[in-house]
Amino acid sequence: MKIIPLFQKLLQFKSVTPDDAGIFDFIDEYLGDTWQCIHFDVKDVKNRLYYKKFNDNNEHLCFAGHVDVVPTGEGWSVDPFAAEVIDGIITARGTQDMKSGVASFLYACKNAKKFNGTLSILLTSDEEGEGTYGTIKMMEHLDEINFLPTSAIVAEPTCEEVFGDAIKVGRRGSINGYFELKGKQGHAAYPEKAINPVHVIAPILPQIAGFNLDNGDEFFSPSKFVVTDIRSGMEVTNVTPNKLNMMFNVRNSTKTNQETIKKFIADKFQGLDYTLRLTQGSYPFVTDSNTDVVKKMQKSIQEICNIDTKLSTAGGTSDARLFGQYKIPTVEFGVINDTIHAINEKTSVKEVEKLSEVFINIIKKW
Repeated sequence: MKIIPLFQKLLQFKSVTPDDAGIFDFIDEYLGDTWQCIHFDVKDVKNRLYYKKFNDNNEHLCFAGHVDVVPTGEGWSVDPFAAEVIDGIITARGTQDMKSGVASFLYACKNAKKFNGTLSILLTSDEEGEGTYGTIKMMEHLDEINFLPTSAIVAEPTCEEVFGDAIKVGRRGSINGYFELKGKQGHAAYPEKAINPVHVIAPILPQIAGFNLDNGDEFFSPSKFVVTDIRSGMEVTNVTPNKLNMMFNVRNSTKTNQETIKKFIADKFQGLDYTLRLTQGSYPFVTDSNTDVVKKMQKSIQEICNIDTKLSTAGGTSDARLFGQYKIPTVEFGVINDTIHAINEKTSVKEVEKLSEVFINIIKKW
């Protein structure tokens, strides 16, 4: 099976999180008996590590991704699971995020004739959801059995304008904030007898909304304090509110952490009665640009696409962060990212063919 028929076959599985819809059975058959498989399912989430030891060298290169997709939504111009090629374009759910990447590294790995060490493929059916029982659980298991990879490539869509123009060498973390400012409820006609939290926060808000908590660096943009929700009162005109609730998010670089945010809030709301709760679903990481996986990915893209790729940490989060937690040098590279999760998500045949060529080349010359 060539790369595009393989890609189309993967797209035809309605693998909406966390249902794999039978896609793992197909992958088992596609890779065949020469590949071994570690199953580590948790509740309704399926996790697989396919691997092949070419020799006893300690080098272990892992390609990683997810087979699940988000729901389709309504308004598609085509059947989102038909995966037909129309004028060199395939419009289907999961084309960019991320069955193009999965198809490309499955094809590259299956057709690898030699490798100085072990090749592996880590796949989960829960990346688009909470991810609680997905890649993180497989990584914990691999750590327990002493089989963590030495390098990793996550095939999320990374390119911006032209295929090959960007790889990700890290990701920002994400810190969520839940803030409550206490007041004193009262009659609107007697403001002097109340403490109106809306009035209290009014002069402070311009000092925090959109504020850069650090200056960033060569890889990360500044960690910005982004207010996402403010609400207060009882939707009446004659009662001042007793409290104000604010939610915020900080996509943080390695220069900002939860303590930074706590000190920032304490400084801005000094002397006021408030509570603050922070949660963090992901932590920032960056892979040294001088590591083998970065250098070899850059070289492979240059040889296949004739383009100098930039190193980026932009965007949201991905399972690459879970490799970063184990200090595994990790890069992300995939097709152009401009329609992920959208109606009429699409990618081109040419991009998928080129992506598979890049992966074949990097395996061959590793």
